This record gives sequence, structure tokens and C-alpha cells, in this order.
Amino acid sequence: RVKRQPSASRNPEVTSDKCAVCPPSGGHRFESDGVCGPRPVQIVVADEEEHSFSLHEEALERLLLQEEVQDLHVVVVSVAGAFRKGKSFLLDFMLRFMYKQSDSWVGGEEEPLTGFTWRGGCERETTGILAWSEVFVVEKPDGCKVAVLLIDTQGAFDSQSTIKDCATLFALSTMTSSVQVYNLSQNVQEDDLQHLQLFTEYGRLAMEEVYEKPFQSLMFLIRDWSYPYEHPYGLEGGLSFLEKRLQVKQNQHEELQNVRKHIHSCFSNIGCFLLPHPGLKVATNPHFDGRLRDIDEEFTKELVNLVPTLLSPENLVEKEIGGVKITCRELLHYFKAYMKIYQGEELPHPKSMLQATAEANNLAAVAGAKDLYNKSMEQVCGGDKPYTSPAELERRHAELRQAAVRQFRSVKKMGGEDFCRRYQEQLEAELDAAYANFGKHNDGKNIFFAARTPATLFAVMFVMYVVSMVTGFLGVNSVATLCNLVMGVALTALCVWAYAKYSGEFREVGGIIDRVAETLWEQVGGVCLLVCLFEQVGGVCLSEGTAFS
Repeated sequence: RVKRQPSASRNPEVTSDKCAVCPPSGGHRFESDGVCGPRPVQIVVADEEEHSFSLHEEALERLLLQEEVQDLHVVVVSVAGAFRKGKSFLLDFMLRFMYKQSDSWVGGEEEPLTGFTWRGGCERETTGILAWSEVFVVEKPDGCKVAVLLIDTQGAFDSQSTIKDCATLFALSTMTSSVQVYNLSQNVQEDDLQHLQLFTEYGRLAMEEVYEKPFQSLMFLIRDWSYPYEHPYGLEGGLSFLEKRLQVKQNQHEELQNVRKHIHSCFSNIGCFLLPHPGLKVATNPHFDGRLRDIDEEFTKELVNLVPTLLSPENLVEKEIGGVKITCRELLHYFKAYMKIYQGEELPHPKSMLQATAEANNLAAVAGAKDLYNKSMEQVCGGDKPYTSPAELERRHAELRQAAVRQFRSVKKMGGEDFCRRYQEQLEAELDAAYANFGKHNDGKNIFFAARTPATLFAVMFVMYVVSMVTGFLGVNSVATLCNLVMGVALTALCVWAYAKYSGEFREVGGIIDRVAETLWEQVGGVCLLVCLFEQVGGVCLSEGTAFS
């Protein structure tokens, strides 16, 4: 059910992202330089000095615009939370599940854990946002195929990150993911909820204008849970615990009530999973490399339940914006739009996030409509199609242009009528520009059109030659000399034009000659040019004969 590259070539650098009490040394490492197989790819780059972030557009385009996935609906699973709490460690078990998709997916007792970089120690490992370089294609129970993207984020609240950095990364990963795993240690404390409120504040305020919950699924993952006698490990115990923790009570302070109401208002679905401690060997052994023999059996047992809860085909949650499922190609537009608003000095105004979402939404609709128009026009006058008359081409353009605009208007878009109208006008202008290019391409197939420039130059040369001969015979040497000069210029232009057309060099000069010849052709009237010129030559000859007699 999963389309993937051979895992034999997969040997990315291995380090650890465990709890904060782990010693800094140790870790099982493989150098990843030159590796062509699947590996972590940096898609959001952190500038530690400027405390800013930039989008690695080239890497993201290579990831999301692969031919086999670009038009599939996308499932984005992201793991975020405080640093050194095991986010990358967890993601590597998710990778095992995605690659094996069998009952034994968790691996062998002696199998080291590889994938996203992780290591033991107290200092952070991941910076920015990383994605796994292989987008998994999974067939759901209903037969639909979806693309699954796994994302790892920089841990929050380390000694090098500001609150702005933490808020930006958490908000960006939440805005672009369909399932956000909020990785916490031991319990859900009030400051965890307050930080979550801060990170999702943009979504709550934007929701007041779009009247929808801005984010999709939030999964609280409580690591090192120490109270199984109150709430058992797993999803069921987690849901009962979370229901109690997020309950709004009458005797609560208004601030506490607002935090809980806010969280409920921002996410369409909220879940919780309680995970036991992985064991002392994991926490204290500097040489721990992820082998199951060193992990407590109870942790492994619950891990086997957790990962399929998130990634089994029947549980996959497709990414939606404004209630519409989006593709990998469209996700790229949203990433670019969101990054624009996060690259400023201030945290974005909530409305700016709405505007960025609406912009990406409209740009995706414009791209879809243009794609429809281009594919349809290729069927009319593409490279392997014969020459089409200008009238027929214009008629088909009008039909397909109207169909593309209809498709654009039929797509659910955010931003309101006035906002969307600007993008419709942009679409219409781009369609007209595309039509002009199709027209030029079609004209190039017309043998008479292609011969217009040499025919015009040859006619000028012929006429100048005849006039030169006649005026020279009559003794009007100044006119004869001028005609010879024009004839030489025309001959030179013809040679340069031929060289430019068949060598590909001096294309600008060739274009100028084409435009001059086209202007002369249109001004005189095409074929009438030759007729008029020959009539003039005949008149000169007749006058010469009369004078001679």
C-alpha cells in the first residue's frame, strides 16, 4: 500500500532527541554527505543571529512537485513541542511503520534506529523545520491514494530561541499540517496550555473572520506518563485524562477558562495518547542507538498502538484549507504564502495570516485554471498539431478562456468577492498572454508566414536591382548608387537573418529584422507589395522605352 524507494540506500546521520536528563555524549552516527537515498531535508532554515526563518523553496519544490505525488491530496503529520523531548526519536518509529506496513514494523531487537537525526544530550539537535525526503503514497480503504509527508520541527524553549522563534515555528507547522502532534513530558501543565494558546492565537483571531476553525487535528502526546493507575496508557486513557484537563468549570478563573475555550475553538479534532517512560537505559546510556533491546517492553507495546493511530490508512487525515482538501502542489503555494508573513520583524497580525491563506488559496485556483487552459490549448495547437487558422484559434481561445474562468470561480476561495476579483483579473491577463504565445507558435507552422521575412527582403533587393539598372542606364547615378546601397543592406540583412534562424545566435538581431520586414509587409499590404513593386518596375521600364525612342 506504500510506494517507496528501496530502503537499503537509507543511511542518514543518526543522533538522538530524548529527554533532557540524557548525557551529551554518545549516539550512533552515519555520515549523510553524498547520500542519494531518503533522508531529512531542511525546508525551513533558521538564521540564529537574525532570529528569522527562510523557506528552502528549491528543496520543497523537489519534494512536493514530484510527478507521482503533486496532484494527490496530502496528509501532513508534524511533531512539535519542547526541545530534547524525543520528537525525532518518535518520528523514526513512524518511518519504520511507513516503510514496513506489517505487524513486525517496529523492527528487530538489534536494529539501530535511523532516519531523522537524533542523539543523547541536553543541547538541541533539530533546527528549523525538516521533512522526510520521501513522500509516501498510501492507498486508503476507499481506494483513494494520498501522499503522506512527515515533518520534524525545532524544539521550543531552548536557550537560543526567542518566544517569537518558538511561536513562528509552532504556528507554521500547525498551519501546514493536518495532524499536529504536541509532544509533552510527564503531564499537561497550565504553561503548556498557555504556550499552545499563544502559538495558535493567530488562528483564533482569523477564525472570527472566516467563521471556521483554523487548524485540523491536535494530538497531545504525553511522554513518560507516571500515573497509569489514574488514567491507563494509550488513547483511551489519554482521552479521559484530556477531557478532565480541558474541562471548563464554573469555579475556574476566567483566564483558565479562556485558555481552554481557545484551544477548543482552534482545532477541529483534539486527542491525547499517554506513553510510558522508555526506560533508564534510554535515558542514561550515552551509547544508546535505538535498539529495542534497550527499550522497556511496555513502551514498545504502547508505541505499537500509537503509530498506527496516526498513520494507518484508515486513520490518515488529509490536509484541508477552508474545508477543501489540498494537493501537494497546492501545499507548496501555502508554504510560500505563510513564510512571507513570518519573515517580518513582528509576529504577524492575525488578519495577515488570513490574507496569506486567501492569497495562497486564490493562487492555487489560478494555477489550476491555467493548467486546464494550457492542456486544452495544447490539444488544439500543440507542438504535434497542424496549423490552425487564426479565426478558429481565436474562437477556441474564447471558449477555453471562459471555461478556465468558470473553473476558477467554482473553486471555494477565501478572501471575499473583491479580493478574489483581483485574482480573476490576473488569471484573465495571464490567459491572454498565453494565447498570444500559442498564436506565435501556431504562426510558426504557417510556411507562408515563415517565408514572409525572406520574401520581403528578396523583393526589396529585386526592385532595387531593377531600379538601379534603369537609373544607371538613364545616367541618374545618385539614385542608382542609393538603390545599390539599399540592395546591399537588404542582402546583408537576409544573410544575417538566415544565420540567426539556423544557428540560434544573434536572436535579437534576427527579431529586429523580422519586425522590420513585418512592418513593411503590413504597411504595403503583403502580396500587394510585390505587385506594386513590379508595377513600378514596369512603369520605369515603359518610361525608359519611351524616352529611348
